[in-house]
Amino acid sequence: MEDVQQKTDVTVLGIGNIILRDEGFGVHFLRWFSERHTPAGNVRFVDGGTLGYRLIDVISGCRNLIVIDVLKLDDQPGSIYRFTKEEMAIHMPPPTSAHDVSFSDLLFKVELMDELPEIVFLCIVPENISEMAMEMTPVMTARFPKMEALLIAELNRLGVHLERCADA
Repeated sequence: MEDVQQKTDVTVLGIGNIILRDEGFGVHFLRWFSERHTPAGNVRFVDGGTLGYRLIDVISGCRNLIVIDVLKLDDQPGSIYRFTKEEMAIHMPPPTSAHDVSFSDLLFKVELMDELPEIVFLCIVPENISEMAMEMTPVMTARFPKMEALLIAELNRLGVHLERCADA
């Protein structure tokens, strides 16, 4: 008998490199958010950092995926965008090789496995991703409440209502 693993209804995935200042927004934001909210029901928060191919199981193991990341656009730092997978495709590089893994590579592999969830990207334009430092710029941390509101709205759209932590 085959062991079929049950899929998570919703996974919120924060990605980025925390040693490149604002590049780590997704990770920093998700850590902040998870201290303020408790996952409800079949929902999980995942710090994806720069895990590359190790995220394939995370992506293929859910029905709905919300990705929090930076978007390198020529726009005002702190500008926030919401994209579906199809809308985001124009901003992602094409799949590469096994030696240079991008998030689009992961999505391509999961799609080949016919395990691709519904995906929404909540992205923010970074101010500084070239300087090595673990702290984000004030512009980015000031946007946490706005990103929080957008993420909560997205979760509500999916029928998920989070509990606010008592000390948040």
